[in-house]
Amino acid sequence: MPKRGTPAIQGDMLQGTLDVLVLKTLALGPAHGHTIAHAIEHRSEDVLQVEHGSLYPALHRLEDRGWIASFWGTSENNRRARYYRLTPKGRQQLDAQTTRWDELVRAVNRILRPASE
Repeated sequence: MPKRGTPAIQGDMLQGTLDVLVLKTLALGPAHGHTIAHAIEHRSEDVLQVEHGSLYPALHRLEDRGWIASFWGTSENNRRARYYRLTPKGRQQLDAQTTRWDELVRAVNRILRPASE
């Protein structure tokens, strides 16, 4: 449950933004899927919930595009896990998507909170 008392946002609401959230999470360092999902949930104060059914297809999609790369490692639970890291191409994409996101937020705010109403 989100800390602010609002319902968590899952599935379709997150679908359009999941790729950039994964890229941003991996900009902080390599991580495996469970850690990526937990980091997004934690940093959003549990407003965003990442379903594994959405996360792993996103990871494969980002890897196919060359924006992330994977390697095998050992998790904090001493288990073999697939880790992901951001590539230079992924960092460029993160910068571009962050700029586009900022433009979108400003545009939506102009509509929802017009200067004169």
